Amino acid sequence: MSDDTLFAEVTDQANRANPYPLYHRLREKPVSRQRDGTYVVSSHAAIRSLMFDPRLSSEDLPPSQRPPTGNPFKDWIVNPIKNHIVNTHRPLIFRDPPDHDTLRGIVMEQFTIPRVRGVHRGVEDIVGELIDRLRDRDELCLVENFSYPLPVMVICRLLGVPEEDEQQFQEWASQLATALEPDARGDDETRQATAAAFDAIADYMSGLIREKRRHPADDMLSGLANPERGRPAMGDADLIATSVLLLVAGHETTVNLITNGMLTLLRHPDELERLRRDPERAPRLIEELLRYEPPVHFRTRKALDDIAVAGTVIPKDAPIVLLFAAGSRDPARFANPDRFDPDREDNQHFGFGGGLHYCLGAPLARIETEIALVALSRRLKAPRLLADPPPYRTGASLRGPEKLRIGIGGIA
Repeated sequence: MSDDTLFAEVTDQANRANPYPLYHRLREKPVSRQRDGTYVVSSHAAIRSLMFDPRLSSEDLPPSQRPPTGNPFKDWIVNPIKNHIVNTHRPLIFRDPPDHDTLRGIVMEQFTIPRVRGVHRGVEDIVGELIDRLRDRDELCLVENFSYPLPVMVICRLLGVPEEDEQQFQEWASQLATALEPDARGDDETRQATAAAFDAIADYMSGLIREKRRHPADDMLSGLANPERGRPAMGDADLIATSVLLLVAGHETTVNLITNGMLTLLRHPDELERLRRDPERAPRLIEELLRYEPPVHFRTRKALDDIAVAGTVIPKDAPIVLLFAAGSRDPARFANPDRFDPDREDNQHFGFGGGLHYCLGAPLARIETEIALVALSRRLKAPRLLADPPPYRTGASLRGPEKLRIGIGGIA
């Protein structure tokens, strides 16, 4: 393969199980122009230098364009209005300052550390319930039985979504996550399915927001829908987009982090045993997981001006990929980067991105993953992988196994 097609190989499903050799090759030229005109930034230093650069824009989604329905009223009036609303009220991860900063500030007022810590007991209860369901079994699929339902149950309860609607939110979140995949953005069928999912969840959230305004509760959506007098407030379109973002980001990334984490521990049984005996190791172990097998491998940007970095000039309007997972395994920054080492010092990884768009839900994801991995290490008896490598989900940006079959000797 030539150097200008390496990123196409990264997005190829055939390389999903182990993209790291491709990342190694990409780092040989820290900023490489691909055949399609995309500039891939793969070294730790180059990524870090661009993190706060105001010449990088996150507003790189293609315009919303709903397909013709054959109904003149929908095609000429309703859908153009919907497209305009979506295009001008993107979720904040696809917005630049000052809009991004305003929206993020409003969310952070609700996404407080005390509120996140307050869900700790709830996460423990959900984890215990999910593991208890596995009694009398000698095999499980970690994704289906545990790591997929857990985060959506947590984020729905944090937002204030009724428990009976959690299953529907899982389906919406999976479809909406495709907006982060460059290949999916250009696929008409996927874009149509994503638009339909967004319309469905937007209708649902509109009704739920009205309910939260009539009957506020102690949840994030109530707080966002009923700001204190004198505090900044979101319009309904931004509130819906933000709610959708919190759902998708709070679910998809944590699914991958928990699943990648358990897969890594099963491949390193000595570390699994150390965690079982010493749960206090969990925070360090999770930081290394975020470096070694992160839930998000890259994000896309657009150049607003010519940018010189690592000996290359990225021209104005060029699409950019910040390849976080490659930077987090850069030997120029980390000793023995392909070694899983929870005792690693100065672990400045890109597992939650960085800069203006550092993951809002990072504290919650850490809490969920810590509780989950400690409980799994202590309660699953003699766990072992039944397929390695496991089958992976289609996404290259949000990368994680589609299934993770584990044999067990019972539940403690």
